[in-house]
Amino acid sequence: MRHTFTQRKLDAAAPHPWKRLRRMDRAFIVYGLVVAVLVVGCYLCSLVGWLPYQLDGMDLNHMNEAPSLGHPFGTDNMGRDILTRIIAGTQAFFLPGLLAIVIALVGGSLAGVLGGYYGGFTDKLTSYLLNVIDSIPKFVLLLLVIAIFKPDIYFIMIIVGATNIPTVASFIKGKILFLKGRDFIEAAAALGLSDLRIIFKHILYHHCLPLLIIQATLGMGEAILIEASLSYLGFGVQEPMASWGNLVAAGNNYVLQGVFYYAAFPALVIMLAILGFYLLGDGLNNLFEEEERG
Repeated sequence: MRHTFTQRKLDAAAPHPWKRLRRMDRAFIVYGLVVAVLVVGCYLCSLVGWLPYQLDGMDLNHMNEAPSLGHPFGTDNMGRDILTRIIAGTQAFFLPGLLAIVIALVGGSLAGVLGGYYGGFTDKLTSYLLNVIDSIPKFVLLLLVIAIFKPDIYFIMIIVGATNIPTVASFIKGKILFLKGRDFIEAAAALGLSDLRIIFKHILYHHCLPLLIIQATLGMGEAILIEASLSYLGFGVQEPMASWGNLVAAGNNYVLQGVFYYAAFPALVIMLAILGFYLLGDGLNNLFEEEERG
């Protein structure tokens, strides 16, 4: 009892993991959270129609207009407000990106559990299947699927989610192999708890949730990158639908005419958004590592 009371006093006196983080890591997390809030906010605004201008509202008297108070990011070659189309462009990747994240996390968790918790034949089978998936170049596979099926963005993101399953599975499997040697797993089994309860509550929820959150943030950054890249190349979201990638592609045609902002602002938004989600994942990883050490 005395030892427990002393330990509680030491735990209370120890600084919070957030305070133990480097300033750079804290800045990464804050910046990433700001980016995430802005992306979600822009998506919700585009859904309910809270936009500065009509999405397809054309003003032929103000084509290729430079940034101004009325149009902070300028207008495109049809007189449409670029900021409005950037806000609406979040619809091109947000829900498809979430779909890819769910597929990667659920499939990766299932494969990691089969390989790490049960082992044996299931481990060999899942490892073989995951190695096959992981050996296929992702972007080449996407271009091949697009060439054969000409799918929409949701089908493309299903492929993206499936190709990310091996990465998540390897992390989950490694975590489970580490936890299987801990006493609480043996104690839970001795108490008669079912495998499902041990896996979902005591392993995935209590010990793997931070890992899954980090993978989700990285997955959203990758979804933005892939959707923008495919739309830029003409394989993703097509006009008149707004996408950050096709905005950059359309703006490239006017760079030689001195109209830099048309492509520059969407490209800058893509860079800052991807950077924000990646830095958020990196900062959260360091934060959770500090919690485990503490």
